[in-house]
Amino acid sequence: MDFQQPSMCDSKRTKLTSFDPNGVGEVGSGLFGLPFTEEESEVVVFPIPWEVTVSYNAGTAQGPAAVRDASPQLDLFDPELQNAWHLGIHMPEVPEEWAQESRRLREKTEAYIGWLEGSVQGTEEQFQQTIEEVNQKGEELLQWSKQATLEYLDKGKLVGVLGGDHSTPLGFMHALAQKHEEFGILQVDAHADLRNAYEGFTYSHASIMFNALKLPQVKKLVQVGIRDLCQGEAELVDQSNGRITTFYDSKIKTKMYEGNTWRKQCKKIIAQLPQKVYISFDIDGLDPKLCPGTGTPVPGGFEFEEAVYLIKALVKSGREIIGFDLCEVAPGDTEWNGNVGARLLYKLCNWMAVSQGRLVADHK
Repeated sequence: MDFQQPSMCDSKRTKLTSFDPNGVGEVGSGLFGLPFTEEESEVVVFPIPWEVTVSYNAGTAQGPAAVRDASPQLDLFDPELQNAWHLGIHMPEVPEEWAQESRRLREKTEAYIGWLEGSVQGTEEQFQQTIEEVNQKGEELLQWSKQATLEYLDKGKLVGVLGGDHSTPLGFMHALAQKHEEFGILQVDAHADLRNAYEGFTYSHASIMFNALKLPQVKKLVQVGIRDLCQGEAELVDQSNGRITTFYDSKIKTKMYEGNTWRKQCKKIIAQLPQKVYISFDIDGLDPKLCPGTGTPVPGGFEFEEAVYLIKALVKSGREIIGFDLCEVAPGDTEWNGNVGARLLYKLCNWMAVSQGRLVADHK
């Protein structure tokens, strides 16, 4: 593999010669233990610590920190992408002001959701203010993240969003819509996320794909691994005139049990996507043994290497990954969630770079 970069600052050149990729990851170092600043990095991972509308288990707002803290334990060597770490991957500081807002509003939404479920006393009028406040902050989060990620794109950076719940990447999708005339979304997820303002929240984690489809630049949504959705979402898929294609987990598994290989199914999935692709990866698309702390775990899902195989097959098809998000990682009671999240994040960063010609993979 040859590392390709049009220009390199002197400080990065120095770090490439002095950094030991075989060494022990240093606690408190950068993402994956790498020493690179934003300027020295080809890839920027943008953290959004937000989980205001989650309706089951909380904790995903701590996902960016959990992944960052676990990431130095990852070995950087990849037999298909040797010296991939030369790219430089940088994650800015987790914005504490948004983390604080998430905690503040989460207390209010917990009471409201409890009222909806019948466990908390109150009136509709009492909670209407909560809905309005959360929707307003959701709009502010969208605009803030859109502008911040757009600035990175304008600098020529490859960008991925690290959530937070699955509502968090919407601003980045808006930024990409400003840069690209059209693209498709590959969604790996246990849930369809096609609800219209779920529980009254315009920017609910359960509404991310409903909201993404409001962007005319999103020509196609391909959902993979779906195994938990309501009838209304299924009807929306059926009535989308082919704009949404859903590969249900049960049907994928049935075909595999009957001898249809994952390779063949990946080809069918990828064939539904246009040239430019955004990957939206909810970690609950994996088997929950790999992400037990995630907000809404569902039995079934992919093994780690099955998911990575799909990403690699997408790149090997010649399609370009224009951005990605990784969401719903929650630390839980162990470091296992952050560990798996960090490894998946590393794959997403590197294969996005391959798809854009910043790295060359050994396909042998």
